[in-house]
Amino acid sequence: MKKIFILLLLVSILFLSSCGEDKEELHVYNWGDYIDETVLDEFEKEYDVNVIYETFPTNEEMYVKIKQGGTSYDVAFPSDYMIEKMIKEDLLYKIDMNNITNYDKIDDRFKSLDFDPNNEYSVPYMWGTMGILYNKNMVEEKVDSWNILWNEKYKDEILMIDSQRDSFAVALKKLGYSLNSTDEQELEKTKQELIKQKDLVLAYVGDEGKDMMVREEAALSVQWSGDAIYLMEENKNLDYVVPKEGSNLWYDNMVIPKTSENKELAEKFIDFMTRKDIALKNTEYIGYSTPNKEAKQELAEELQKSEIAYPTEEQVKNSEVFLDPGEFLKVYDKLWTEVKASK
Repeated sequence: MKKIFILLLLVSILFLSSCGEDKEELHVYNWGDYIDETVLDEFEKEYDVNVIYETFPTNEEMYVKIKQGGTSYDVAFPSDYMIEKMIKEDLLYKIDMNNITNYDKIDDRFKSLDFDPNNEYSVPYMWGTMGILYNKNMVEEKVDSWNILWNEKYKDEILMIDSQRDSFAVALKKLGYSLNSTDEQELEKTKQELIKQKDLVLAYVGDEGKDMMVREEAALSVQWSGDAIYLMEENKNLDYVVPKEGSNLWYDNMVIPKTSENKELAEKFIDFMTRKDIALKNTEYIGYSTPNKEAKQELAEELQKSEIAYPTEEQVKNSEVFLDPGEFLKVYDKLWTEVKASK
């Protein structure tokens, strides 16, 4: 009798244990340092689910992992041109916008953009610019042009982004070209410009470049606006500018890859992320600019008026949104490899 009781007890424990583990799972794939992770806990409690959260360093790495399959990502956070590419390659589900009840909180200026003109595949998350973060105590000249990143005075004090699209964008704009150029002569000149600069560059970096600027290990860095705001709070000697030649104006959106095994839950998560309270938490935590009208109105007045977070049209008049270069991306890849291999 005792054996039967113990057996029944073990079966009950195993059953209860398996019930606890049988929660729905949501797989989220996002940039590093790009969310207030307490909101993930809130979503788990509110919907009684488990969130499996992973990060990526570049759009290209995110694209390759989703394209290859093998991981059932339900929500990802690509940028404009990568959304365009993923739509072309049929890698994304259309989102049922009837399930995104907070969509009207998104400012209309962030809707119907070229990469998703009919607002079918993506919901805005954050936006901003790319520019130069610099240390006011280490840089004597006025910083208003990409040219300063080629100034020999700052040899071994310059950080560039370890990304072919971003680094080529810097050099293309410096030369007066479009950052979406597919002119092979322009791109060859741009490659030579980057090779010329290479001896001055301390490092080609990802997220580690942020800590290097705070520790004053470099004087100048190509950086994104939201990170710049955070880093300027960490080190008051830092400042940020969008160069006069123009730069990259970018938009990061939430999408549902066709790797998703739970589209309904993915849409619930996207709707949750567009709630005013959640959008406010995220933008306050990471420092990037929110497209959510109601969340923006709740920000500190100083931040609402910040021309770094919310630049004027004049400041970004020469800036461009990245477009998907299609097959021409192979040319960019080849030239970037030649830059990195040069001595």
